[in-house]
Amino acid sequence: MQIVSKFALAMVLAACPLRPMRAQDLAPRAYVITPVHSNAILVTWSFFDGGVNFNGTIPVTNATGTYYVSILSYYHSLSFFGRSANFTAALPYAVGNFQGDLSGQTRSVYRSGLTDSGFRFSVNLMGGPAMQAKEMAKWTQKRLLGLSLRVVAPTGQYSSAKLINWGSNRWSFKPELGYSERRGHWLLDGYAGGWFYTTNAAFFAGAVTKPQSQSPIFSLEGHLSYDVRPRLWLSLDGNFWWGGITSLSGIQNLATKQTGSRIGATVSFPISKHQAIKASYSDGTYISFGGNYQNVSVGWQYSWVGRPN
Repeated sequence: MQIVSKFALAMVLAACPLRPMRAQDLAPRAYVITPVHSNAILVTWSFFDGGVNFNGTIPVTNATGTYYVSILSYYHSLSFFGRSANFTAALPYAVGNFQGDLSGQTRSVYRSGLTDSGFRFSVNLMGGPAMQAKEMAKWTQKRLLGLSLRVVAPTGQYSSAKLINWGSNRWSFKPELGYSERRGHWLLDGYAGGWFYTTNAAFFAGAVTKPQSQSPIFSLEGHLSYDVRPRLWLSLDGNFWWGGITSLSGIQNLATKQTGSRIGATVSFPISKHQAIKASYSDGTYISFGGNYQNVSVGWQYSWVGRPN
């Protein structure tokens, strides 16, 4: 039970589907494995302050937002053809205020509602066979290689008559390859993946709606973390992403090509045998287009090992 408390929170937070931060999220220890039948329920509160990315398909400038996102998540680990695997589902709710210049006038709006739900399936390819809790207590991590698929479903609130929506009205998919290596108290993580998007057939474009599409966004992510003691660890986090050119009715806007990076830090610590708290902060270091914001997140986790009753 201590093992799942140590790692499951990072895995669930990695599935956070908030639209403005998909290519920019930072999730240390996302490929570290847990015993078979590990479970965790998580509640996460995130605060965002800074730029908002409207994909460059509408004439909004100087767009900023201050918003809060609460996420209820469930994590479960399992054996997948003898390899360690896990599944995560997350349901977010968000509230926020947004400002921007449209047609020479400053406009502001308040929004609250459900955002798109997120799902993630991850399986270990090397170094992490499926193990029961007793077996894993005797196991020491060396090198892990994993593969994951994140899916964001268009379940959030969306209206084609509104410019700002919590929902995206499209599906998003992110295949990713993850590597993790332990050296004593130190853990090094590296991920490489890309977001792929379906078309939003009813994108707000003034008096009419038009199909809006986006090219893939590819990303690299790295983390260096240190175990202070069992279940208490600190991490330095960073990433880099590029791509994401948007099109409206098939016409590309080359100015929307994204190139950016974020850095941050994370701490996770236990508060009881089954409970843990994780806190993180991140900020943009270089953002070529949209989405340059600060983020503070705090998550509470309750975890256990065993089959459902």
